[in-house]
Amino acid sequence: MANPLKLYLTCVRNTLEAAMCLQNFPCQEVERHNKPEVELKTSPELLLNPVLICRNEAEKCLIETSINSLRISLKVKQADELENILAKKFLRFLSMRAEAFQVLRRKPVQMIVVSIACFIKQGYDISFLITNYHCEEMQKQKLIDFIVQFMEGFAGFSSSFSLSFSLVLQSIFR
Repeated sequence: MANPLKLYLTCVRNTLEAAMCLQNFPCQEVERHNKPEVELKTSPELLLNPVLICRNEAEKCLIETSINSLRISLKVKQADELENILAKKFLRFLSMRAEAFQVLRRKPVQMIVVSIACFIKQGYDISFLITNYHCEEMQKQKLIDFIVQFMEGFAGFSSSFSLSFSLVLQSIFR
């Protein structure tokens, strides 16, 4: 049987390859401005349907595409309280250095899901914004590789650090 993580990452990679056909498109509201339409959402005709890829309830990838930009929002697995703390600290560390990554958003996307009884705030842990300028300056395949390697690396980092921390705690209390 194939590795579920590999299948999930392959699905994300294929979706990104299909969605990353971005072109220069000036803002329709303000002259001589080129703003990412996926962020502004001023013209519904310029937006494509978002694609949600779920590995399970804890791991999701939302890919939103417009004519000139692409936003990738990730929800990473946080199985227990230790992984939750590690993920929050690490993702905060990355978001404080968002300029160095160029495609990383400072704040992840927060979505509000309306159910019958109440509003549920469903947030993502980290978001990337790729514009047509990034596609012109960088190689598309390298951008896709970066996103997929980030997802793969974070999954490995989280589980291995949590395991090593648990082993240290066990050795201390023996």
